[in-house]
Amino acid sequence: MPNVLLLSIRPKYASQLFNGTKKIELRRVRPRLEAGDIVVVYVSAPDKVLSGFFEVEDVIQDRPDNLWYKVKDNAGIEKKDFNEYYEEAAVGYGICLKLIEHFEPPVTLQDLRAKWANFRPPQSYHYLTTREFEYLKSIVEDKMEIRSEHYIN
Repeated sequence: MPNVLLLSIRPKYASQLFNGTKKIELRRVRPRLEAGDIVVVYVSAPDKVLSGFFEVEDVIQDRPDNLWYKVKDNAGIEKKDFNEYYEEAAVGYGICLKLIEHFEPPVTLQDLRAKWANFRPPQSYHYLTTREFEYLKSIVEDKMEIRSEHYIN
């Protein structure tokens, strides 16, 4: 099984990711990811929803000044914000996305906790075990089936 990472992303950047204008997720710390791994997206406050996932195409790393030129058209961030984010960082990382899937509807934190009592969204990221990932998938599928049944009736 590929590595599965539960990643917290701010609403602005998550929206760009799911509408296709953001194709690279920036990080200051390199997650243990490689091509084919899965990233599950938790959208942080005020949204507080599990919104979808994507497959990792590649992870790039470079000094921030070089990284900017590699990611500037696909990272959904202004140069000023990029520079602030990577201030005092020797290396920056970009997670290149492919096969993006958006949950419709997203799964709220309340819904997650109703079925997974001790679920805690990560401050930055958290690796999921196979069991946790399967459980999360079942929660998402249940939520999507309930929505489908609502529209059929």
